[in-house]
Amino acid sequence: MPSEEPTDEEIVQTASDAAEGLIFSRYKQSDVRDCDVTVSFEDGVLEVDVYLNAPEGAADPDRVADDAALAAREAVDELFAE
Repeated sequence: MPSEEPTDEEIVQTASDAAEGLIFSRYKQSDVRDCDVTVSFEDGVLEVDVYLNAPEGAADPDRVADDAALAAREAVDELFAE
């Protein structure tokens, strides 16, 4: 029996959780000044936008934002693979 496709809501939530999880694995929540993860899934197209305002230091905020977007996409790929 084939498994059901994930709902748009499940896809968006999975991507958002993965992006935020990666950000807060690299920064303490109290160090993040502002963080916005925007995810949309329409007509089979996933769009992930990550804005991160955090101090430079152990991790480069731009790199972390890029990594968070990639983590979101990978999490959705895994969701479809299940």
